[in-house]
Amino acid sequence: MKSLKIKPLSNQRGMSFVGLVVTGAIVFTIVILAVKTLPAYIEYASVKKLMYKIGHEPNFATMTNEEIAKEFDAGANISYIGSVKSSDLTIYETDQKVVVAEYQVVKPLLANISLMFKFKATTEH
Repeated sequence: MKSLKIKPLSNQRGMSFVGLVVTGAIVFTIVILAVKTLPAYIEYASVKKLMYKIGHEPNFATMTNEEIAKEFDAGANISYIGSVKSSDLTIYETDQKVVVAEYQVVKPLLANISLMFKFKATTEH
């Protein structure tokens, strides 16, 4: 009959309970941050896409500020953009007409801790 050898503790491998709790806390924190930040970046991508669409309209150079605002509001309504309104747009002309949407989004994280994101989308090429 063979006898069973018990390995010393120094040769055992694996994660201890404390290591598991610490790893779980780190993963939980990363997931919570992703859940809080992802909607702001998705909305920013929608704003950029809308600004690109407006900037590439065939008659963009001749559009009035009111027409640009109306176009933006219609696109924002379709894309569920709530952080930026047409009144937040800056429209100016240099060599070409440029529309800029510069805004910030504040997302509450925990108690009195918040995350603030600053975004800027433009029709400039």
